[in-house]
Amino acid sequence: MLLAVDIGNTNVVFGLYDGDTLAHTFRVSTVHTRTEDEYAVLIRELLALRGLRSDVVDAAIIASVVPPLTDVVADAVRRGCAREPLLIGPGVKTGIPVLYENPREVGADRIVNAVAAYDRLHGPVIVVDFGTATTFDCISPKGEYLGGVIVPGVRVSLDALQSGLIFGHAAMVDGMIERLEEEQGYKSEVIATGGLGGLIAKHARRIDSVDENLTLDGLRILYARHREPAGERKGGKKAREPELT
Repeated sequence: MLLAVDIGNTNVVFGLYDGDTLAHTFRVSTVHTRTEDEYAVLIRELLALRGLRSDVVDAAIIASVVPPLTDVVADAVRRGCAREPLLIGPGVKTGIPVLYENPREVGADRIVNAVAAYDRLHGPVIVVDFGTATTFDCISPKGEYLGGVIVPGVRVSLDALQSGLIFGHAAMVDGMIERLEEEQGYKSEVIATGGLGGLIAKHARRIDSVDENLTLDGLRILYARHREPAGERKGGKKAREPELT
């Protein structure tokens, strides 16, 4: 089984895939002071809660927006599951050209979301990720990552959710999507993800679908692409693979 790990500023999310099927998910608070050993024990305990042994994990992939924890969690996977994880970062083939002035400034999770969204729709799409911040990421009809916008997230705005904040954030989302589409010159499908995606989507008119596990699914897709022979695509055709650089 593939262990996909999404390290965010608020939570670390683990997904366990049996082929293309997301069999289990685990979500824990992001704690910067945990050591490699502590995270390794945590991974084993999370698996045990589902009645699983660590040796069910035969591969692992990690995306992180918390640099101090990237190597810590990678070492935890090595110690807890005896597997070498693939780290999403510069040099990793993504299949998504990043049309951004400095691609290294784009968070790995945003590229992973773009991969999952375009793989699903094969057309223009905007991903709205409701995390610590709310991010808007635009993918062109050709599958190019165009960039996006970052605004303060709901939890950053207030410690306690209130109806005014929820409706206001939903209205902001609708307005931002309209502005992005006006700049692009075409309409896009809109996918929401992140912990509060389902809540805000109920009140935002422009969100078409919600997938809380979009990032995990993107990691699964990227791991499968990484295993393909270099430069090969379906049908045996050769193609230049863009990199996250």
